[in-house]
Amino acid sequence: MAISGRAPLLLLLGIIAVVLRPSMSTVFLWLLVVVLLCAADWLLAPRTDALAWARRPVGTVRMGHPTETLLVATNGSGRRVRALVRDAWQPSAGATGNRHRVSVAPGERAVLRTPLQPRRRGDLRAVGVTVRSAGPLGLASRQRTVAVEGTVRSLPPFESRKHLPSRLLRLRELDGRSAVRVRGQGTEFDSLREYVRGDDVRSIDWRASARNRNVVVRTWQPERDRRVVLVLDTSRTSAGRVEDVPRLDSAMDAALLLAALAARAGDRIDFVAGDRRVRSRLRSAGSRDVTARLQDTMADLQPVIAEADWDALVGAVQGLGRQRALVVLLTPLEPSAVEEGLLTVLPALTRHHRVVLASVRDPALDRLASARASIDDVYDAAAAEQVLGRRRRTTQLLRALGVEVVDADAERLPPALADHYLHLKAQGLL
Repeated sequence: MAISGRAPLLLLLGIIAVVLRPSMSTVFLWLLVVVLLCAADWLLAPRTDALAWARRPVGTVRMGHPTETLLVATNGSGRRVRALVRDAWQPSAGATGNRHRVSVAPGERAVLRTPLQPRRRGDLRAVGVTVRSAGPLGLASRQRTVAVEGTVRSLPPFESRKHLPSRLLRLRELDGRSAVRVRGQGTEFDSLREYVRGDDVRSIDWRASARNRNVVVRTWQPERDRRVVLVLDTSRTSAGRVEDVPRLDSAMDAALLLAALAARAGDRIDFVAGDRRVRSRLRSAGSRDVTARLQDTMADLQPVIAEADWDALVGAVQGLGRQRALVVLLTPLEPSAVEEGLLTVLPALTRHHRVVLASVRDPALDRLASARASIDDVYDAAAAEQVLGRRRRTTQLLRALGVEVVDADAERLPPALADHYLHLKAQGLL
């Protein structure tokens, strides 16, 4: 039973009766009248179990983008049901306007629409549907909460997709070149043509030249069907927030842009995510829907407050195959975490693969390091400069081990990583 605001007002009206006849019997009699009226009103209210509930599938949506859920109420009784319905979801689902007044005739049904705008990744679920039907006097209502299953899968927002058209244009320009003169690892044979002044003599095909009247050279093109392995760190360092966005989410955005670009280039994308253990693996085998599959895989990943086990993550990368690949480590450039855990396993990776470390940089460090307005600012600047110095030393250590570092803020990291990939592709270094 749910009591409305009319019941307390009815009790207050009893003051008039007490004033006219001041005695305890008047008080008890008035209380009894109010209780009887509420009980009668509750008995006359339509039964809440007269409505049968069903929910249509919501599907998937990018985090921060609007969608809606449809709730269907069917009246299986012989009486019209008027009720107030609340479609409750967990708070991160962003349900708004989820209270509905319905009037369903016997044998008919009503469709209730509740807008959703997820604020967190993963599967966000409905809590329950609460139905309240009031009696004819409006004093008391029948109330019942039923479980109606509903799930909306919130995917990473992939905000960096706005950079994809310009990078695809550069990729088409790269693929459209008639010849790439850089020879070596990461290029494949394209065709033969006559030698012209300025060609690299190392490109001369002497056997083909012996069969022709002119000197013939080989032309090369960037090798396709290469392998790109994305390694996403979900350990404690990824839980830090940069400008109120988790580092993990910013790293996902960079990974999605690179995966979309590499898939268009004909490369195969593999994905590994983990911290103290491997949380997720994905082998795309060069499929065109790699971005959608990667978004779905990333949706459930959350930071874990534990150190990353890089031995396990490197073992997972090596378990994907021995073919040479571009291995992109999406992990924060935190000196203590990198020097104590990652540096020891890097030689095993750089021996067989080209390794790039992509890190989300906090622009607040640069702002603090440049501030000099007060004594407090000077102390803050000294602390920030010390942190930046350690990051520079860690970057030098990584580069000495053959690891290339892409360190940029959350907005610039996805295009910077995509540009680095295109540079490697153009130079035939994959």
